[in-house]
Amino acid sequence: MNRPLCFHGMSQPRSTPFPCPPGGWRFNSAVASSLGSITSAGFVDDSPSGVGPARVFGQYAVVYVLDGKAFYSDAHGARQDIGPGDMILVFPDLAHAYGPKGGGGWTTLWLSFNGKIFDLWREQGLLDDRRPVHHLEPVDVWFRRFDSILGAPRQTGYAPPLLEVCRLQTLLAEIVTGTGRQTAYQEDLRWASRACARIDATLASVPDWESIARYLGTTPEAFRKRFTRLVGHPPARYRTGRLVDRACVLMQERRLADKQIAEELGFCDEFYFSRRFKQITGHSPRAFRRLLPMAK
Repeated sequence: MNRPLCFHGMSQPRSTPFPCPPGGWRFNSAVASSLGSITSAGFVDDSPSGVGPARVFGQYAVVYVLDGKAFYSDAHGARQDIGPGDMILVFPDLAHAYGPKGGGGWTTLWLSFNGKIFDLWREQGLLDDRRPVHHLEPVDVWFRRFDSILGAPRQTGYAPPLLEVCRLQTLLAEIVTGTGRQTAYQEDLRWASRACARIDATLASVPDWESIARYLGTTPEAFRKRFTRLVGHPPARYRTGRLVDRACVLMQERRLADKQIAEELGFCDEFYFSRRFKQITGHSPRAFRRLLPMAK
């Protein structure tokens, strides 16, 4: 049996452990920020229907499964069963289909959004159309997290869309960094912290990457891949960034010239130091010094 979509001014869905938020969900396509907007959101209770075949939606969307058994497939060849705690990430140009299995119903919470800020997330690989399904638990906690995006109170009238976009970005960041998988996330966080601390300890000497990998219980190649995935940079790039951080502090102290800083930090010469400094900060050492406040 179809249950009603829960939008502002419409009735509450019946017989669900996840009540529609006070004031209902709403459409919000009339007003958008320059970065993007959440265009619509809804709650479907025990519905036997889904999406397909191979629909192209034209916007981004997330569909979070609260109850029931379902499937997901797309034009990339993905095909998988999904259930409570699974979140489908829909991409504007990717043909896809999803819906309940076995003639039963499913309960979902969804919202659609668009804008150039989300295109940038996709360009940077943060939103990956080759990984459209994420698992987020506990379900009741993530229900409340999605519920919080549109803010409160929900009522007819104006709400700053930029705030909603920023809330959604925060939620997406938690999802793509693995916060939804608490056990694995905490393990990754501890591993990355140990790895960064070990690299930080090498700043005064030439790093032995094989020794660092062995300390972390892995091979050099596996260490490099896992570090890059978690931190966002390869280990060597992270170490250079930390050296540049130290160089910025030394420049602020105004005791050493660039050549002396390069020598102290282990760069082969002043020119290599200057090149790497500009790659990371966007400024040459000389230009960076001009940006520093004048000493009293």
